Amino acid sequence: MAPSGPGVRLLPNAITVLAMSAGLSSVYFAINHYYGAAIAAIAMAAVLDGLDGRLARLLDATSKMGAELDSLADAVSFGVAPALVIYVWKFGPYREGWVVALIFAICMVLRLARFNTLLEVEQPPFAKEFFVGVPAPAGGLLLLLPLIVDEQVGGPGWWSDPWVVAAWTVGTAFLLVSRIPTLSVKTIKVPPRAVAPLLVLVGLLAAVVFTFPLVALIAAMLVYLGHLPYSVRRYRWLAKHPEAWSVPAADRRAIRRAHGVAARRLGLRQPLGGRVAGAAMRAVRRPRRAVDPAQVAAEANGQGGPHKRRGWRQIGLRRHHRP
Repeated sequence: MAPSGPGVRLLPNAITVLAMSAGLSSVYFAINHYYGAAIAAIAMAAVLDGLDGRLARLLDATSKMGAELDSLADAVSFGVAPALVIYVWKFGPYREGWVVALIFAICMVLRLARFNTLLEVEQPPFAKEFFVGVPAPAGGLLLLLPLIVDEQVGGPGWWSDPWVVAAWTVGTAFLLVSRIPTLSVKTIKVPPRAVAPLLVLVGLLAAVVFTFPLVALIAAMLVYLGHLPYSVRRYRWLAKHPEAWSVPAADRRAIRRAHGVAARRLGLRQPLGGRVAGAAMRAVRRPRRAVDPAQVAAEANGQGGPHKRRGWRQIGLRRHHRP
């Protein structure tokens, strides 16, 4: 691809500046108690942040300045701005709230610094499917979840208690700097036959977002939190089977099934279950006594052994049950 001109190279950086402006505008809206507009501004910053990098790669307009500008804009839009919005909304009268807001902003900056450092470190191929920790846009929106619920419900509740918001802020900050692998949508591959249904789904999601924006944001944040266990499991499986990363999804499922069959054949799973397994274990612990063929023949002819007393079942009697 031919190198792009100065005007084309300016476009991704302009989108990054717009994202930073949207993030900073959320603080202005929060100061004037327009919390719905503050949420919308940070959501707009997240959308623009997802566009600038893809547009730069598509137009071959990547640059060192663009990468540095993107990190600074993320620190402002998803670190400083959400922390100030939460502080103005819930922690204004309390000095302790400023400490909580500082913790989130600092963790966001540390998360971005680690991300830039990992770009220069060689990683296994399958690591391209994952982020280390929660990415910046998702972290900024997760922080606003109590405020989004408060705006949707239209009144205070347990989610808006200062102690709950403080704990949520610190927990979200921990997710930012944690080593938890989270899925990256940049590497998702869509088969050709799924393009049309996916576009229909995107249209339906857009209609839901425009009709019920706060409900859509709440659902998106809950789904994102719910995907974390799956992401950790997927990362661990790929770490054990790195050869499965470059194959299609259908072949990857075949590899997973093949490993499951091999494990069963090697006896890595318990072959018996429930009462059958318990009976087998008891039989091993208490082996049966050797049977004498002569004694069996004598009992069949109605003759008991010399030292064995015949039971009530053997002579055809029934046990009398007392009332």
